[in-house]
Amino acid sequence: MKKISCVYALAMVVAMPAFAGYGNRSFVAEVSRGLDIVGAESNVDTVPDTAPGELGYDVYESVGVVDSSKIRVFVPTNMYMRAGGGLNLGFATSEAKVASDKHIAEDSYAVQIGLGWNLSSYVRAEIDTQTSTFKFADLRDFQANYKTVGATLYFDFARRYVMDGDITRMRHFVPFMGIGAALGHYEFEGADGANGFVVAAPRASLGFNIMFNELIGIDIAYQYQMMIGNGFGWDTKHDGVDSISNVMASFRVNF
Repeated sequence: MKKISCVYALAMVVAMPAFAGYGNRSFVAEVSRGLDIVGAESNVDTVPDTAPGELGYDVYESVGVVDSSKIRVFVPTNMYMRAGGGLNLGFATSEAKVASDKHIAEDSYAVQIGLGWNLSSYVRAEIDTQTSTFKFADLRDFQANYKTVGATLYFDFARRYVMDGDITRMRHFVPFMGIGAALGHYEFEGADGANGFVVAAPRASLGFNIMFNELIGIDIAYQYQMMIGNGFGWDTKHDGVDSISNVMASFRVNF
């Protein structure tokens, strides 16, 4: 019995370095495969991601690879709301007609509220309501109002969320363009005003988005609308095509 105990103890002593060596090598291999540390080959695609972003961020911070004050972990959002307004560009907007006279738009503005969906890293869709109020030079007693509901497909020129190893970075400046259409009604207040149904097609935008943090940002864009309706003014013919240009600014809230 004593001999058996001695043999068992000797076997355990011999085996212990092997177990210890195996444990150390396994730990190093797991960390090397699971984290994309600078200078090391990344194999993150072959390792289950049990804690997206968080694990990599903690390890990077602990080894001094990243500055914790500049790197954050962001979670991509699916939807956003946008609300704001804009000023009309009179020189880039069709002139209102009164018989043979024409009057340039001035002191005109628009208000817009939209609900959007992020379809992919570069494409998003949005529905919106827009109200425009127009005033004209030398016609202080008259004004026009447009109310439309539209849909726009936006294309971002840069990916909003960028993967850098195990860390998700958020780009704060993203330029974009949009193309869509709208339907609505417009009314030129006063006698013989050109009132009726209107189609804004195309409605096009070109601008950029600045995000202050992961939830709140601002959009600034030039918006062009080709208005197909009953004329732009008073005592006009019952069909016409006119152009309206605005500079729009709106707050965007992701959720």
